[in-house]
Amino acid sequence: MMEVTKQLAQDIGDVQQACKVLGIPRPSFYRYSQKKSDVKNESSRSSVLALTEIERSQILHVLNSERFVDKSPREVYATLLDEEQYYCSVSTMYRILRDESAVQERRKQRRCGNYTKPELLATAPNQVWSWDITKLKGPQTWSYFYLYAILDIFSRYIVGWMVAEREAAILAKQLIATTCNRQNIQQDQLILHADRGPSMKSKPVAYLLSDLGVTKTHSRPYTSNDNPYSESQFKTLKYCPQFPERFGCIQDAKQFCRTFFQWYNHEHRHTGINMLTPEMVHYGMAKQVLEQRAKVLQTAFERNPARFKHRIPSPGQLPEAAWINKPKCENMKKEEGGAL
Repeated sequence: MMEVTKQLAQDIGDVQQACKVLGIPRPSFYRYSQKKSDVKNESSRSSVLALTEIERSQILHVLNSERFVDKSPREVYATLLDEEQYYCSVSTMYRILRDESAVQERRKQRRCGNYTKPELLATAPNQVWSWDITKLKGPQTWSYFYLYAILDIFSRYIVGWMVAEREAAILAKQLIATTCNRQNIQQDQLILHADRGPSMKSKPVAYLLSDLGVTKTHSRPYTSNDNPYSESQFKTLKYCPQFPERFGCIQDAKQFCRTFFQWYNHEHRHTGINMLTPEMVHYGMAKQVLEQRAKVLQTAFERNPARFKHRIPSPGQLPEAAWINKPKCENMKKEEGGAL
């Protein structure tokens, strides 16, 4: 309707009369005409300022050149300015790349590797150990002592531990060597699992394990579930009612850990090993203990069968295996089928 009004106004030479004839408010006609004029001027102005296709192609060629293909537009822009060259602004570079669907990480950098999920099996003591380091708060803010602990995942027995004033590969090496010697570890007998801390991945520890014939494995980055036994043991330690908010000195920390690990290994009935102590399982006393429990239950049953619904209670069994990341049943069946 506005275009018709405009045409009529041109024909009769009177805008007021044309608006009156067509029933269009004159202010509305003027606003419409002004808007059309602004759009035309803006289009004309942008066409003058816009990059030509040749310029766009040249900029895209520079951005994708061998020299700049792995650099961000900001870095390209700064480099060209240092060489007294200017093609366009940084935002225009991004806009050109966006039009080509090429806005992405351009830098050459180290990519995160495809880390394999560790799947470790222990069917007896001294087959798989797990170790880790945790901080113990010292007497002052931001002061710490470091607890190194090595645990057998089958028996849950703490085979070695140490409290030190710092975390260091040489200390870890000494603890591992001493513990392997105390447990009489033979070549190719043991797998030692840990997370990806600096001490765990250090060369001194790696060389030692190679000399001892011990296989080392590591958790995936930021995956605490890959080292569940050590994490659980540290939780038991720190949730102990006697665990202090802070230790006054390193001697206090050592004394506490000495008492705790004595209790943990020799008195603590662990749910993961049928309420046996780690010592019983680690040193082959589990069968005898379970047989003794069975005798006690047999006597209790014979004394009053009705209390047990005429069924002899079972003392339970020691788990046959301990896993870190047990494979799914489907995968295990496929492997067994392939082996056949």
